[in-house]
Amino acid sequence: MNKNKFIGAKIVVTIIYIVMIATNAAAVLLPLNGMTTQEVSDSYPNLFAPAGLTFAIWSVIYLLLAGFVVYQWFKPTNQSILAKEQLSKKLRALFIVSSILNSVWLFAWQYLLINLSVVIMLALLAVLVYINQLLANATLTKKDYIFVRLPFSIYFGWITIATIANITAFLVDKNSAFLQNNQVLWTVVILIVGLLIISATIIRNRDIPYGLAALWAYYGILNKHQAVDGWNGAYPAVIVTVIISLVILAIVCIYELVVGIKRKKNVI
Repeated sequence: MNKNKFIGAKIVVTIIYIVMIATNAAAVLLPLNGMTTQEVSDSYPNLFAPAGLTFAIWSVIYLLLAGFVVYQWFKPTNQSILAKEQLSKKLRALFIVSSILNSVWLFAWQYLLINLSVVIMLALLAVLVYINQLLANATLTKKDYIFVRLPFSIYFGWITIATIANITAFLVDKNSAFLQNNQVLWTVVILIVGLLIISATIIRNRDIPYGLAALWAYYGILNKHQAVDGWNGAYPAVIVTVIISLVILAIVCIYELVVGIKRKKNVI
């Protein structure tokens, strides 16, 4: 890659990251359209939405992504994934696209463009799926794992849940009589489908951090259902489903951890 283009790509990654952070800060501090992101979520009440405290994971995600942005400025070792010209170029481009989608989604969500928000969220999910497939199949150094794979794994895990929540809000917005009258049933179905998708992804990508992000999200759902200022235990079928899902997700993560340890021993 031409040296100027190489530096240019690093600069664009940094600028787009800053824009994304600024957009998210504006959503909280201004806030955009006079409502916080949480208030918009609350305007589409449903049984899948997690407790507000769960959204603190965004701070972790943005901090980890900041690590990636800084890491990509350093000269990589020959073994690093960023030393592979085509792959590093692709990762930077995908990061830029994901950050733009993140910012644009926030505007769509804040201004109650729920249909558009679903389309953008699905596009963001697709980009993160691709990024994580690339990383799952790549040979990574320890630093690569910490500053490249870990940020995108946690991000992917949370966006998987956010996509389901966004689609759920979309369904609530349509005010379908069938959905309104069968909220418990379709929430249980969504939780189970989510569990299957997440479990398969953990095993396929050998990605425990992805699973931990999903575990946190499911805990947030449980917390809201049990909290006095939430659903206050009004939907026991949902609570039981979430608890079972949490146990299964924990087992899948532990299984993958054990398999990963055995895999490393066999390589040695």
